[in-house]
Amino acid sequence: MAILQLTPEQVRTWTLEQKDRWWLENVWRGDMPQLTWRSALTGMFLGGLLSLTNLYVGAKTGWTLGVGITSVILAFALFKVLARTGLTGEFTILENNCMQSIATAAGYMTAPLISSLAAYMMVTGGIIPMPVTIAWMVAVSVLGVLFAFPLKRRFINDEQHPFPEGRAAGIVMDALHSSGAQEGLFKARVLVSAAGLSALAKLMQSQPIMERLRLAWLTIPEYLDEWAYRLWGTIQIRGVDLRELTVRPDTDFVMMAAGGLMGIRVGVSLLVGAIVNYLVLVPWAIQAGIIQGVPGPDGLLHYGFRTITAWALWGGVAMMTTASLLAFFSKPQLLVQAFRGIFRSRAATSDVLAHIELPMWVFVVGIPVVGFAVVWLGHAFFGVKWWLGALAIPLVFIFTLIAVHSTALTSITPTGAMGKLTQLTFGLLDPGNIKSNLMTAGITAEVAGNASNLLMDIKPGYMLGAKPRQQAIGHVLGILAGAIVSVPIFYAVFLRGGPEQLVQEQYPMPAATIWKAVAEALTQGLDQLPVSARWAALVGAVLGIVLEGVRIATHGRFWLSPVGLGLATVIPFNTCLAMFLGSFVFWCAERLLKKPDTPAHRLLVQNQEPICGGVIAGGALMGIAVILIENFVLPSR
Repeated sequence: MAILQLTPEQVRTWTLEQKDRWWLENVWRGDMPQLTWRSALTGMFLGGLLSLTNLYVGAKTGWTLGVGITSVILAFALFKVLARTGLTGEFTILENNCMQSIATAAGYMTAPLISSLAAYMMVTGGIIPMPVTIAWMVAVSVLGVLFAFPLKRRFINDEQHPFPEGRAAGIVMDALHSSGAQEGLFKARVLVSAAGLSALAKLMQSQPIMERLRLAWLTIPEYLDEWAYRLWGTIQIRGVDLRELTVRPDTDFVMMAAGGLMGIRVGVSLLVGAIVNYLVLVPWAIQAGIIQGVPGPDGLLHYGFRTITAWALWGGVAMMTTASLLAFFSKPQLLVQAFRGIFRSRAATSDVLAHIELPMWVFVVGIPVVGFAVVWLGHAFFGVKWWLGALAIPLVFIFTLIAVHSTALTSITPTGAMGKLTQLTFGLLDPGNIKSNLMTAGITAEVAGNASNLLMDIKPGYMLGAKPRQQAIGHVLGILAGAIVSVPIFYAVFLRGGPEQLVQEQYPMPAATIWKAVAEALTQGLDQLPVSARWAALVGAVLGIVLEGVRIATHGRFWLSPVGLGLATVIPFNTCLAMFLGSFVFWCAERLLKKPDTPAHRLLVQNQEPICGGVIAGGALMGIAVILIENFVLPSR
């Protein structure tokens, strides 16, 4: 059935209490089974399995994949088969939602293994004992859970941010579990068709698989500009090849679908930020000698995304920082209301969701206790000074605000950029201590990442009428499953030859390499940071305040989002372009197809979410399958 939601006008004008009452009366599903034994065990199993794929993807690209939609479809298919054989009853929509929270937590918590922890072992030349790694990752991830829920009331209940990947998961679950009604069947067919086409396209993008199938002539190119280079030769701006700047169209349909969910305003902001960054600022910085290229085998200087973003991220991160802080403190009543509930009984408070939301005392008690455990682990095993570890905990709150704001709009959590900003902070506070630099930044970046991803999981629960406190418990179960499965596999596969063998040609560990490089640069002194980067950070900070102030003054009607603009400095141009194209296609469909009774309007306007959710689901599923086939099946033949 169609998911009930507030109109944009209601979101802007209603109070938080009005929105909560509306949700309780119209969306909440009461005591429908949610966190059950089968949803918990299924989520832990699928999450543990999918966390291994994130290890391999992260080792190759430095990124981790969201596994929520993947787990939703797998669990739905599994229990449909079991129900038809009479082995079990139907899997409820809220069980599926809780299951995806568990699986997603397991998938995302692997990030430190391919970033901060790997960089630490590369720097020190020693292997961290496996029990220490497990304890560290669990403590940091649980701290992320505790920081997330105080922010839920603002980002989800009040401002109703999209959290595109979470929204897609909610739409997928609604379409799958509502197939009994005619409209639900149509949405399910649309979703399945979109997923099938997306999966086929993702399969056809794999040249090794298509060659093995003897269908190489049907391979879909990853990029769409090779014909232009064959026709005209090198295409440059200020003497730099556009491919070096990541300025090229690609066939990333999953990112296009994400753009369709995030909307035209964020899509335009990403494109504007990408144009300014990659076509204006970066070419200027290269020509001025600020960004240094790396000599290649052909004798030419090469740049690429990672070299560029090491300079460009400073302005973008500063913009996101000031904009996120201004947006948060522009509504101080939400923070006051949240903490006021600590000192009053549940009966005395006017919070209509007090029996559903996670109690505030959990955060008041949990954050100091788990925070102390993190600080103790950092001091005992990584040599982090007590006062630096203690300072990292309040900094987590600031960086969580930034990360959540980004995730809320685009589904992209800038964990790497947040880590670099924290590395700069601790480079000032404790110069020369590279181990402290890595691990304190690891605390803030990874906690912020886990908090953001938890809110991404809570979004579909809010859409479908679930109890958030049960999702919080599920998130902790997923963290345990991910740690138990992924850490031993990481040690067995990547640490067989010792830390010096972590970086290999097949698995370059790009995220860990960047963490290591930034830590080495900052601990040698801030003179390693170009003066231009410092000016970029200052300008970005001012722009963030100005643009966010305009957005607040116009009640969200201002087109440009400072978070979207800042994000364009830490993700490639081709990804920004893909997301803009997706948002633009559906914006055009909404403007041009105005007759509700036409098939085109029904498909592209009324079912925009199932189309985008299906494309993301099919592409994610097949993307994981392609990675597994290319890495484990084809090379063994």
